[in-house]
Order: sequence, then structure tokens, then C-alpha cells
Amino acid sequence: MSKALDILVIDDEEVIIDAVIKICALDNYSIDSANNFKTASEKISKNHYSIILCDIMMPDGDGFQILDELNNRNIDSTIIMTTGYSTVENAVKSLYKGAVDFIPKPFTVDELLSSVYRANKYQIIKEKQKLLSLQKNSDELLYVTGPAKYLRLGYSTWICQEREGSVLIGVCDLFIKTIETIQEIEFQENDEEIAQGICCASFKCGNDRIHKILSPISGRIVEVNDNIKNNPNLIEKDPYFEGWIYRVIPANIEYEIKYLIPCSSDRI
Repeated sequence: MSKALDILVIDDEEVIIDAVIKICALDNYSIDSANNFKTASEKISKNHYSIILCDIMMPDGDGFQILDELNNRNIDSTIIMTTGYSTVENAVKSLYKGAVDFIPKPFTVDELLSSVYRANKYQIIKEKQKLLSLQKNSDELLYVTGPAKYLRLGYSTWICQEREGSVLIGVCDLFIKTIETIQEIEFQENDEEIAQGICCASFKCGNDRIHKILSPISGRIVEVNDNIKNNPNLIEKDPYFEGWIYRVIPANIEYEIKYLIPCSSDRI
């Protein structure tokens, strides 16, 4: 009989599975597990999971196969990838292919719970969006997509290319809708280097969770948006224009842009 569970964790390391089970139990999630691709595929066929937490590399398969399987079967589970920093490029690729987030190993309790919290909110938004799409006269917007010329890293952050060769970096409205009210922002400073897929800022929110912001591009920060330092809510009010975070000189945009998704593709 098919079961509906909150989370399926897929990892060939039992210590990781045990850690996820113990940590996620703190927030009362129901959890199932699989330690290889074959078992995971069988469980996905028989049960429904709101969230799938999947390691990218496994002995008999990888996380990309899980993503492909979900897409091919039209399964709407939200997927989070786990990875070591040595495979950040693969993790960025997973966002391009549909994962909502990735967290590095070893992860902390707060990192895991914050990521699962966002994934759960993202799943709720997706389900509401499906219901709204069935209502012909509904004009309700659950979130705002980025301007057509913007490029996004998964559903988390965006870039806008400027004429002088710099780019603006900001946070997608869909990401903002998966967190509580922003209370405080931790920035990096001018002249610091940031890397695609690595945390470049963090939000402390009303529920005391810390949400890390993944940089959509590598480069050097040349300006921090002073307006949001004193008014963090500006990001929530105007995420695509006044609420940008950094102005950056890209290091290798020609290579990294292949993992960014045009916001124009979000329009029907």
C-alpha cells in the first residue's frame, strides 16, 4: 500500500541517514531511508514523499538519475541534494536540473533544518499553484518571477548583467516566500571574492532560523547595497530591483552561465 511520508533520505553512508533521522525528528517529520539508488527507485515507485534528501554520488547511481526519474514519472517531490565541497559544481548542476537546494557535508543541525524548512514551504507553494491553475478566473500571485533578462541559480538567487561588465546579485522572490520575515542580513565586504554555489550572505529570520544565500556567480564584490543594510525588508518588498545585494565583477561568467536559467523561461 502506498504511504505518504514527509522525507526520503537517500545516502550510502548510514551515519548520514542516522543523523538526518535524528535531526528531522526534532521538527516532527516522518522519515524513510534508502542506502542505494535501486532501493530508492523502488520506494519512490511505491510511496509519495514531499521531500527527497539525496546524496549526489552513490555506488550504483547518482542524484541526477533520481532527478531524471522524478521528471520522467511526473512526481512532484521537492529534492534537496547533499554534497561535499569538492563537488560543488555538480551541486550547482543539480539546481539547474530541478533540485531546490543543496547542503554540504558535513552539515550542521541548523543547516539541515533550515533547508528542509524551505523545501517544505516550497512544496506547499507548488501545491497551491496547482490548485490556482485549475481556477480559470484566479489572478492570485503566490510569488513574482524575475524580469525576462535576468538569470537565476535554481530558485534561489539571480544575476542581472550590466553594460559595464558588472552584474547585480539578488534573491528570487520564490526563495523569499519560503522563509519568515528577514530580521538581519550578514554580508560579505567589498573586494571579497565569492564563488558560484557557495554561501555569499545569510538571512536571520523571525523564527530564528539562518538561511544561507548561494552565490549565482563567481567574482569580486565591488559594492554592497547599503539601502538593505538598514532596511532588510526591502528585499522582500522589491527583490528584483531596489533589493539587490551585491554588485560583482564576474570571474568566469562565460563558463558559469551554463548553470543559470533564463527567467524568461518562467513565463507561459
